[in-house]
Amino acid sequence: MTDWTSRSAAALGRGIGSGEIDPVALTQAFLDRIAAHPLRDRIYARLTPDRALAEAEAAQRRAKLGRRLSPLDGVPVSWKDLFDTAGVATEAGSALLKGRVPEADAPVLRTATAMGLVCLGKTHMSELAFSGLGLNPVTATPPSVNDPEAVAGGSSSGAAASVAFGLAAAAVGSDTGGSVRIPSVWNDLVGLKTTSGRISIEGAVPLAARFDTVGPLCRTVEDAALMLAALEGRAAPDLQGASLKGVRFASLSNVVMDDIRDAPRAAYCSALDRLADAGAEIVPLTVPELEIPMGDAGILFTTEAWATWGDLISRHGEVMFPPIRARFESGKAFGGADYLAAWERMMGARAAWAQATAGFDAVLCPTAPILPPKIDKLMEQGEYYVTANLLALRNTRVANVMGLCATSLPTGVASCGVSVMCAPMAEDRLLRLSAAAETALS
Repeated sequence: MTDWTSRSAAALGRGIGSGEIDPVALTQAFLDRIAAHPLRDRIYARLTPDRALAEAEAAQRRAKLGRRLSPLDGVPVSWKDLFDTAGVATEAGSALLKGRVPEADAPVLRTATAMGLVCLGKTHMSELAFSGLGLNPVTATPPSVNDPEAVAGGSSSGAAASVAFGLAAAAVGSDTGGSVRIPSVWNDLVGLKTTSGRISIEGAVPLAARFDTVGPLCRTVEDAALMLAALEGRAAPDLQGASLKGVRFASLSNVVMDDIRDAPRAAYCSALDRLADAGAEIVPLTVPELEIPMGDAGILFTTEAWATWGDLISRHGEVMFPPIRARFESGKAFGGADYLAAWERMMGARAAWAQATAGFDAVLCPTAPILPPKIDKLMEQGEYYVTANLLALRNTRVANVMGLCATSLPTGVASCGVSVMCAPMAEDRLLRLSAAAETALS
């Protein structure tokens, strides 16, 4: 049998549409690969094989009748373990939620199911989604595909690993400060952070609701576009003919280049050269107004996180991984006045950002300034853990704090990526630009 598990989601969808691939056989192939994989228990928190095969059988019937629901009808994907699944535990990587079984699917999962996506199961994640590293000794720590002794990136760690190791055609994760893009870059995938409010986060275990977003982790930009369409219940944006001719990119110079390691810096500079060779104009850009809200990000995220989880953590925090608990508890230091002042500063910076970037099609930066750290070193839980976590999320936070949509694209150098950022709700334009950039970088 052909190894379907290495194909893109779009290619699998086309194979189902042409009759080359049977959705039931495809789903069983993924389930068999998962069962045989030595790292499966570090990637999947739990599988939903009965649901997957039932959904695949329905997709099989539709394909035979020529009534497919979407280009990805019958394609198996994984879901981060913070999206509610009816009758299946959703624990968000935390012993605080052990045994939590929702009665209904999250709306985004219902929509995706109505578009024909097949749910393989739930993937491991950083505890309550509050880390960019993906280290989770409470449940499991998924590995980076480039180094099994290193973290996969968080908080959608298992989501990325499920795709990178061929255990799902695509994955659905969430992104509050970089949780789709960090695991994507460290596993050489395409990650899409959507604009806050674009896709409903109802039925998703929250971290900071004003910043939480839903997004796919995929092999290609085409897959990301098709996944976004499936999550929204609409037709996918047209990527045909995407070109960088006449495109004007800003390369962000301040904040994102500080303390960047040699490999990500070199990969980014090489990526800029290839984008320019493909016809793009690239202009260095400094946005001084960005500095203050990036410093305020700790106030904004931790205050919301503590407001949501503080009572439960105060009563049962001993079951948590201590560095994650400490990060939540840091939100106790800020009052309402601190939070509102930080929010006002952020909104002022967003206005300045919009003005500074108005003449560009998108803004570029390295997705992550560091490579995935080693698990053993992070488990020492000292200053290295704190520094690595904050630095991992530093660049991706720009899009969250500025309210943007963004992709992370592989550069061809292992665990090094380039981020493309566009204005709020401009995902279709972002995906066309990313498709053209993907061609230039491949």
